[in-house]
Amino acid sequence: MRTNRIRTTALAATALAAALSLTACGGNEGTKSAGPAPAATTESTAPQTQQTPQTSETTAPQTEAPAENASTPAQGKHAGGNGDKGTHSGTEKAAPASSTARTTCTTANTTVTVTKVTRPINHLLLTLKNTGSGLCDAYYAPHLGFDGAQSVFRILEDSKPQAVVTLAPGEEAYAGIGLSGEPGQGKLYKSKNLSVFFAKKNGSTYDTPAKLKLPAETHWDDNGFVTYWQSDRSDALMY
Repeated sequence: MRTNRIRTTALAATALAAALSLTACGGNEGTKSAGPAPAATTESTAPQTQQTPQTSETTAPQTEAPAENASTPAQGKHAGGNGDKGTHSGTEKAAPASSTARTTCTTANTTVTVTKVTRPINHLLLTLKNTGSGLCDAYYAPHLGFDGAQSVFRILEDSKPQAVVTLAPGEEAYAGIGLSGEPGQGKLYKSKNLSVFFAKKNGSTYDTPAKLKLPAETHWDDNGFVTYWQSDRSDALMY
């Protein structure tokens, strides 16, 4: 009986050991099968995390899109440039309007001065300055009267310029006065005052002259002359 009990006990222990062995194997396999599951979960979520940069890449061009709007100020500046050009064109159109407002040089828009020169001898120089706001034409030659004389000084036709002298505001014209001919060829007259009459376009003269004070000891004779108005001082004194 004791032998059977020992055998029964041994069999039971063997069976228990076998059961524990099976349980242990089953538990290890369950751990192994559960192990890949998290790995699979990690791999499946990895592409999702990689899709996020793709989303930011698609939005990047949207942030760069306002760069196209940056061309708007350039166009505005270009339009402003055209506006400036238009303003500039307007100024150019206005300039000829004032410059073409011209008249004849008279006592109303000029001043006249007379000075004595050292070369050539026995010469005076008339200087006509435009004091007006527009152009003025100095026609022909000035008509001179010494001390209120009725007769005018002889005009030297050889001094006639190729074109009428036109003066802008502030510009000057010149006329040379030869006071006498060769010494001893004529009677000398002494004068203190000079009247300068301006010529019209048709050759006649205005009634109101410019009245000047002559340099001291001014003498003249009937062989004297006056030149046409010249644009250059040297041209007026070359005769």
